[in-house]
Amino acid sequence: MNDTTPEAARIYRGLLLSRPNAERLRMGCEMFETAKALTLAGLRAQGEERLEERLFLRFYGADFSESERDEILEQIQKRQTGPRPVTRDP
Repeated sequence: MNDTTPEAARIYRGLLLSRPNAERLRMGCEMFETAKALTLAGLRAQGEERLEERLFLRFYGADFSESERDEILEQIQKRQTGPRPVTRDP
């Protein structure tokens, strides 16, 4: 659905493009983090099990073929169950 007039869309786009590149990048990153937090809240309501996999599928599942999705999910599972790196306090 798009209820914005072409003129309003043109003005809005111009306002966004008038901002410095770094500010536009920051805005995009903040919007992504907000979307991720909201999505995680909804996914957590269904339980913590396989949360990272479900988050990947929600955000990017339609962007890959079935075989690519399976490979990515396998890598996520390996990372979650594999050995944890040793970290040292500085």
